[in-house]
Amino acid sequence: MPTMKRIKAKGYKGVYYILGTSPATGKQERIYYIRYRDPSGKLIEEKAGRATVKRTDAKQGGEMTALEASKIRADRMRGRELPNRDRREAEGAAKAADEERWTFNRLWKEYKAARPGMKRSATDESNFMNYLSIPFGNKEPREVAPLDVDRLRLSLSKNKMPGTVKNVLELLRRLSNFSANKQLCAPLPFRVSMPRVNNLKTEDLNAEQMARLLAVLRGERLDDDPPDADTTVDPDARDVVYLALYTGMRRGEIFRLKWDDIDSRRGFITLKETKGGTDTTIPLSEAAREVIEGRIRTDSPYIFPGRYGGERTDIKKALQKIRIRAILPQGFRPLHGLRHVYASHLASSGEVDLYTLQRLLTHKSPMMTQRYAHLTDAVLKRGANVMSRIVQEAEGKKVAGKKH
Repeated sequence: MPTMKRIKAKGYKGVYYILGTSPATGKQERIYYIRYRDPSGKLIEEKAGRATVKRTDAKQGGEMTALEASKIRADRMRGRELPNRDRREAEGAAKAADEERWTFNRLWKEYKAARPGMKRSATDESNFMNYLSIPFGNKEPREVAPLDVDRLRLSLSKNKMPGTVKNVLELLRRLSNFSANKQLCAPLPFRVSMPRVNNLKTEDLNAEQMARLLAVLRGERLDDDPPDADTTVDPDARDVVYLALYTGMRRGEIFRLKWDDIDSRRGFITLKETKGGTDTTIPLSEAAREVIEGRIRTDSPYIFPGRYGGERTDIKKALQKIRIRAILPQGFRPLHGLRHVYASHLASSGEVDLYTLQRLLTHKSPMMTQRYAHLTDAVLKRGANVMSRIVQEAEGKKVAGKKH
């Protein structure tokens, strides 16, 4: 390739340019070079920048001018700026050093790799990318100050639920503990305090609400329905509701349920990636079996497949239609609420003890099941009153016998 002609920039010592063509626009441009000696006396010649030919000397769009090239030359002669080669080497060294730092971004990748089926992975992924990556991603735990966490807490509290705030802060603490346990780097130099969250909301349906819900699922017309009421029910939503009622399964457990997870012969359902973090099994009741066997099997491995046969992520719209027609409370969460309905009815039946209920709900700790203890207490009180009634009836017969 022939050597391009050097053209000296008039009025600027040590600055010249060559005419070339921009690979991006195809337009002719000036490629500026500077020639100088650095503070050590070494002679250096290097590129300073480029600019389109037809333009004024005023700076436009970040392009180079002869004046700007001259300023760069002066700074590098005085040692205020590094030459291109030295700067690239410094940037490369800094990048390599940064890649060796255990920042939260790097810790997050390592944490995920160490837990391929980690608990609540989707929620953790969302919380990290949306709330932690920007403020803390390029920092090591030891570089985070308590004020940084306080600012995050206040920012989230403005428009997020307390439970979300707690989950984000808990993930930050979990990553810090992970770094310490694996001896990757020093953890946060302070304790992250968690906001108090009252999540012990127990949703239930009374007999009338339950009757309306079941009527809606059957596609029946209700007495207070308008003449043009649409009584059709999405079959997927209907079967999901029935399965939640019959098993108490969580929303994600139902959506992840595959045909291979059903053991019809032994009568068990295998739940994968449960909230407790491990696979577990629950009994397959006859009613639940009928719901599953009534499903049309497709090429998808999922019993309730989503788009293109993959794992379903939502069914909210169809469930809200059911909730509105059944006139269930506005705050009632169709699937999470039905899990509470399942637990409440079993606890208040007097036929299921809390330990059995814990196993059916796949609670890792009995503390979560304790929220239903007051229902079994009511059963115990009814049982205690049985003996009182028996004694009273016996006394009544005795008194009646004396009269004769």
